[in-house]
Amino acid sequence: MPAAWPTAADLMTSRPVTLPHDAPISRALGLMRDRGFHEIPVLRNSRLAGMITFESIARRVSRALSTKVEHLLILPPLIVPSASMPEVAEQLLATGLRGAPVVGRRGELLGIVSRSDLIRAIPGLPQLSTLRIPLVEEVASPATHVIREDELCRHLVAQIRLLEEHPLPVVDRKGRLVGAVGVKDLGKVLWRPIRAGKRDPGTARSALEVEVGSIMHSPPVTVEAGSDIVEAARRMVREDVSSLFVIEDHRPTRVLGQADLLGLVIGRSRPAGQPTRVEDVYVEISGLRGSGDPALFAEIDHLVARGLRRVARHVRPTLLSLHFAPHATHRTNELTVEARLHTDDGIYYASHTGWNLLAGISGLMEELAAQARRTREENRRRGRPARRTATADSEETGDAELEEKIRTAAGDDE
Repeated sequence: MPAAWPTAADLMTSRPVTLPHDAPISRALGLMRDRGFHEIPVLRNSRLAGMITFESIARRVSRALSTKVEHLLILPPLIVPSASMPEVAEQLLATGLRGAPVVGRRGELLGIVSRSDLIRAIPGLPQLSTLRIPLVEEVASPATHVIREDELCRHLVAQIRLLEEHPLPVVDRKGRLVGAVGVKDLGKVLWRPIRAGKRDPGTARSALEVEVGSIMHSPPVTVEAGSDIVEAARRMVREDVSSLFVIEDHRPTRVLGQADLLGLVIGRSRPAGQPTRVEDVYVEISGLRGSGDPALFAEIDHLVARGLRRVARHVRPTLLSLHFAPHATHRTNELTVEARLHTDDGIYYASHTGWNLLAGISGLMEELAAQARRTREENRRRGRPARRTATADSEETGDAELEEKIRTAAGDDE
């Protein structure tokens, strides 16, 4: 019988630090700075009203620090005590939060479950031993966003979303890793002490003109290529960090964040031996935060679903991660799309670089399906039984309009 996953009740921190709804922003920032929090539950008459996050404050930097937190609240997902570890991981990844409240039947706050709570449980999970434990370079995301130590802190404000995910690697002029900078470091210069409840906006602007190297923390926590993710999780907990940098020749090549490890947990939670439906595959997309075009996301979803149906004919997919990294150039609109697909038979990778986003995704999914087909053929040659993975609803349905759009964009008239 498969081992049961830990629940939110097992993992949560009871009696969390909270704020009243009429507390000023300055008090929230003080707690975040002193306790290392990114989100704090806010209560109104002892009931959960929402959460105040560093990001929600940073995006309204013009607000006076005397502003009440109730004006900047977000509505987090409400976690029930019986929710399993993979279910909590999905909620945190879907919302981009580092922590979420655990509530009782009457909506009362029971505790907070954070990404760090989940990472702390990873080394003891028997579910990770059912297949080969992946190496850090197999799970880590590419280090596509780096910042130089001589850049100004005002450049970090535009990347606040990235800093919420994990600290950015800081490099010197030769590209060597010298430190890391996160939201806690940026908080040191975003707001200065206030007088009479008001902040001097002129002072706040000048505070951001300092170099990143003056606020970064150093040395950064790194991990050697070839280490497995269990050892990496232990180090995250031991060093109390949310990410590790994988380095080669003193240069950051990949970033292993908490989100990468939680994605692995989600992938391992899919029941083995059952047919795969595309709707059951967890798909994580990063790097497209600036796009608000719903039509674009609909087309991406269609291409991904069609590709997963092809993959499911050969192996059982459980988790697909797509990362979009625009190139730092004004001359072209090129970007690189990297895909990581978790299956019952291992992890597959593919990447595409070009200016045509839809054609890139289509090509990626075809490459993943080809890898899955080769794996199935290799298993047959070795005498391993083939797994029936596709269900009746996985029959491929074409979309002539989308196909034409891709061919037109790619300049293919055939």
